[in-house]
Amino acid sequence: MTDLPAFLARIRAFRDEHLLPLEAPMLQAGVDAILPRLDELRRLARQLGIWAPHLPPALDGAGLSLTAFAQVSEELGRSPFGHYVLNCNAPDIGNQELLLHHGTPAQQTTYLAPLARGEIRSAYAMTEPEHAGSNPVWLSTTAARDGADYVLNGHKWFVTGFEGADFVIVMAVTNPQAPKPHQRASQIIVPRGAPGVEHVRKIKIMGEEGAGWASHSELRFVNCRVSASNLIGAEGSGFALAQERLGPGRVHHCMRWIGICERAFDLMCTYAATRELAPGKLLVQQQSVQHAIAERRAEINAARLLVMDTAARIETLGAHGARVDISLIKFYVANVLNRVLDSAIQVYGGLGVTDDTMLAFWYRHERAARIYDGADEVHKTVVARQVMKAYGVDISILA
Repeated sequence: MTDLPAFLARIRAFRDEHLLPLEAPMLQAGVDAILPRLDELRRLARQLGIWAPHLPPALDGAGLSLTAFAQVSEELGRSPFGHYVLNCNAPDIGNQELLLHHGTPAQQTTYLAPLARGEIRSAYAMTEPEHAGSNPVWLSTTAARDGADYVLNGHKWFVTGFEGADFVIVMAVTNPQAPKPHQRASQIIVPRGAPGVEHVRKIKIMGEEGAGWASHSELRFVNCRVSASNLIGAEGSGFALAQERLGPGRVHHCMRWIGICERAFDLMCTYAATRELAPGKLLVQQQSVQHAIAERRAEINAARLLVMDTAARIETLGAHGARVDISLIKFYVANVLNRVLDSAIQVYGGLGVTDDTMLAFWYRHERAARIYDGADEVHKTVVARQVMKAYGVDISILA
């Protein structure tokens, strides 16, 4: 059994010594400039025994529970490279868990094992430009069975990490006549080099294109033929597998966001304690700054407790049983993150919107936290529906 306090201490030391110094070079020259060093640090992380903390020991991981990994995720979240260097970044972590629990032995040998070792990377394609992401069962990408193969046709975007990935897991409609929309799609492994996979572009996020694992792509599948053996789970189970993948994934994201919050909060307080508005008059002496510090401290603490409680519920009840809690943390923590970053930038003033600190980087990349994996409005509706059932009202039939 892993000694969690000691494990966390090793991660903090590794992060502070090796990862934080890479932020300034990345901000000035881009992710490409530090990728060789990050790959060196991935090898070092394996040697130090802090690699893939979410995976079982059989896959060289630490075998941590969800609640334990949540604490690791917060520590890693303080650095933009933490999850990548320890091989637990999205979408790889979700794909690893999907293949671990639902992959065939052949899929685990071909895809999971090298992914777990960090020899390859992966991507995940679900969202489509033509349809609202808030309606995940409305998909136009199809995978038609043709003998021993599936033939995929469709259009996807926000495919994180496709640049440099060896394969992408694609959500596609295989059962268009299924009576229930949630039973129409499947998840299929598509090797990057499969004929018919077209990389349209990398999508700029608020002006920044990114690189490698830290980028998002638009793809087209044009008569893309892959073996039917690449199907994950049963045909028509794509939505159920996606939901199973998203539950723990939202805990991972939320605790990563709390790590960002803590780092931004520390930057804000350090600056307020040292910046002078006039000789001998510190910024922190402004009452508005004091209020911002107090409010953000309370929100971060509350967010952490909420996420840890949800992680415990997932371990006890499963992702479906904790689905309302999962929706709660998704919109609540995403908004806390936005407020913390905004307050920190405001305290920094003009410096806060430059790339001389990490604040502007996080602000442009993490604004999407309120959109991906379900927009705020979707999750709030899920929570409200469940709450109102206790009052005898079914919101879903009032429309």
